[in-house]
Amino acid sequence: MNLSIALRNTMGAMLACATLTAVAADAGHAALKRKFSLPPSADLSYSIRARQSGLKLDGDAILKWHTDGSKFTVETESRAMLVGKILDAKSEGGIDEYGLAPATFVERRFRKDPTTTTFDHAANTISFSASATRYPIVGGEQDRNSAIWQLIAVARAARGKFKPGSEWLFFVAGQHDAEPWTFRVDKQETVHSPLGNMIAMHVVKAPPPDAKGQQLDIWLAPSLEWYPVRLRYTEPDGDFIEQTLETVSKQAH
Repeated sequence: MNLSIALRNTMGAMLACATLTAVAADAGHAALKRKFSLPPSADLSYSIRARQSGLKLDGDAILKWHTDGSKFTVETESRAMLVGKILDAKSEGGIDEYGLAPATFVERRFRKDPTTTTFDHAANTISFSASATRYPIVGGEQDRNSAIWQLIAVARAARGKFKPGSEWLFFVAGQHDAEPWTFRVDKQETVHSPLGNMIAMHVVKAPPPDAKGQQLDIWLAPSLEWYPVRLRYTEPDGDFIEQTLETVSKQAH
């Protein structure tokens, strides 16, 4: 092989390697495929206590989870006395081989403008109304609303593995960007609610040590289709919303 051919081959190999590296860097996250079992459709009503913008609030919340096996919607609305709605969020999309496949996620928080996160499955791109950031869709991505129900579906299909100390990774889009979420199963706890005392798995999603993100605590009740019997959203500034389940109304598809 002469020198010019050898150089061309070497440069070609280097270019191919650089291209693969760029693609890998652009992807940013791996596809996450696990077995899943969707819970039955239901409307869940909660009592809430919260602190928002320094105000202590009490109120109620409704969480509507509906699926017919081919598509889904998750709607969350939280209201507090005196100030009205403090959180309004909706996620909808389809069901694919990875589980929930969100198409849109719209969220409006207390005293803030609504934002829309779009999952364009034809273009394999996640985009945001509140930023110019883009992420590729490689499989299994969730939004802040759907992530809880994807976690529930995975837990229902992996009961023997969903135990204290286990960790479950998801790639989750928010209002402005997306990041890996690690849900860690903490321990079994008894949750006291109007529905009675229920054994629940306490699951924690905490931000990385070097980041200031929202912490999410979820208590899932295996005896009640793994529905969340308590949820707590805690912001870096100390604001929080805590929901405790009061009633469940299962819905037909």
